[in-house]
Amino acid sequence: MSGAGDFEEFAANRAGRLFQVAYLMCGDWHQAQDLVQTTLAKMYSVWGRLRRGEDDPSLDAYARKVLLRCYLSHRRLRRSGEIAVADLPDSPTALDDLTGTGTELRLTLVAALRTLPPRNRAVVVLRYLEDHSIEAVAEMLGTSPAAVKGLSTRSLARLREILADDRELLLQP
Repeated sequence: MSGAGDFEEFAANRAGRLFQVAYLMCGDWHQAQDLVQTTLAKMYSVWGRLRRGEDDPSLDAYARKVLLRCYLSHRRLRRSGEIAVADLPDSPTALDDLTGTGTELRLTLVAALRTLPPRNRAVVVLRYLEDHSIEAVAEMLGTSPAAVKGLSTRSLARLREILADDRELLLQP
């Protein structure tokens, strides 16, 4: 199979999971699509140097690292364009009548994740959604394992604080 064919297969197999991670990091459907596309474009430009064997776990790790860097870079660029508002928007739990509990829970968790700073959100997603070790997350972020532990602890404490009002929703089976 040609190099382009290998890449197409890789992209087709991994794009869905990359999108899930991107969406949980940024909380925006369209931005997550953009992040995945940017990630795949960057990987395509260096694909000849990356190709190894089929299902090489280092390709997945590299893709997540590129995605993370694209996300953090995008957040730094957008930071000056954000406008602070006095009132928070309606919470996703306003959709109670239209959706089931699973969807409500997912929307609540995504909304809570959006309140975290980008690096904290990345740590939570990589540690608890992607189930990476502290050392792996530290390597992806280019920081120490102690920094990842601190970010993780502060992030989980903040999420517990935010989600305290939705405790009954979270405890439902």
